[in-house]
Amino acid sequence: MAEGGPAPTVGWVGHPFLRHHRPGPDHPESPLRLEVIEGVLEAKGLLDRLVRLRFALATAQDLALVHHPAYVELLRLACEHGFGYVAEPETRICPESFEVASWASGGVLAATDAVLDGRVGRAFCAVRPPGHHAGPDRAGGFCLVNHAALAAEHALRRRGLARVAVVDLDAHHGNGTQAIFWERPDVLYLSVHEHPLTLKYPGTGWPGETGAGPGAGFTRNVCLAHGAGNDEFVAAQEDAVLPELEAFRPELVILSMGFDALATDPMAHLAVTSDGFRRATGRLVEAAEGLCGGRIVSVLEGGYDLAGLGPAAAAHVGALLGTLTG
Repeated sequence: MAEGGPAPTVGWVGHPFLRHHRPGPDHPESPLRLEVIEGVLEAKGLLDRLVRLRFALATAQDLALVHHPAYVELLRLACEHGFGYVAEPETRICPESFEVASWASGGVLAATDAVLDGRVGRAFCAVRPPGHHAGPDRAGGFCLVNHAALAAEHALRRRGLARVAVVDLDAHHGNGTQAIFWERPDVLYLSVHEHPLTLKYPGTGWPGETGAGPGAGFTRNVCLAHGAGNDEFVAAQEDAVLPELEAFRPELVILSMGFDALATDPMAHLAVTSDGFRRATGRLVEAAEGLCGGRIVSVLEGGYDLAGLGPAAAAHVGALLGTLTG
C-alpha cells in the first residue's frame, strides 16, 4: 500500500485484499466490482494519474467514532464464528468480512487525512463492502461499517473541522448516514436517490425527513422519479444540492458515490449514464473549489452492473481529475 510521488491531484485508495469480503456467488455486491473499476481506470490511463495512498486497518476505537462499541464487537464475533449474515439475510458476511470492512474504513480515513493535509486535492476510495446503510448500532443492506460517516466524524472530532457535508448520490437512500447525523448541526447530509424505490429499501428518504433537535434542517432528501436520467440527475445537484452547500459552507465534502443509478443496474430504476456521473461530479467539484478549496473525499457505495460500473467510475474519476473524459 505504497504512497505515490509528489503532490497532489487525486488520491487513490484500493487494494486486492478488499476483494476478500465474499457474500456469495449469487450476491450483487461482488468482489468483481473492484476488479472492473480498477481495470477500466487502468485501460483509460487514469490509474497512473492517481496518487496511491498508503493506509492501515481502522481500529475498533476508530469505528466507535460512529458505531456503538457493542455493535463493532458483535460484528467482529459474527465474522470470527462463521455467521452467514448480520441484521438481515441480504447483509451477508464471511470470516474475513470484518477485517475487510476495517481496512476499507482505514483507507477512507487515510484519504481524508491526505486531503486535509494537502497531500492530494481530492481522493477516490474504491472500497467495499459499501457503508451508507450501516447505522450506529446495526448493519443493513450490503453495508457493515459506514465509511463515509466515519470520515466526516474523523474530520470533525480529530482534525478540528467545524462543518462537513456528506453528499450521497447512491440510488438508494443512505439511512445509516442519516441516522448517525440526524441531530447534528455540524454535518449537512444531502441524499439524491430514487423515490419511491426507497419505500422498498430502506424505507426512508422522504423529503420531510430533515433532522431533529440541533440537527433540524441539516438533512435534505432529494427524490428522483422512476426512469429519471442525466438531466434530472444533474438538475438535482444544481437546484437542490449546490444551494444547500453554498448556504452551509462546508470545509470538506464527502461523497457517498453509488453508481446504481445507471440505466443498466439491476438494483434501481433510474437511467443515468456515465456522462451523467461526469457532469454531476464536475458540478460538485466546481462548487467545492469555491467553498472549501476543492477538498472532496469520494467513497464507493453501490453499483452492481459490472459492465457499466467501470466506465461510470472512470467518468467520475476523470471529473475529479478535472478532465472532460474518462
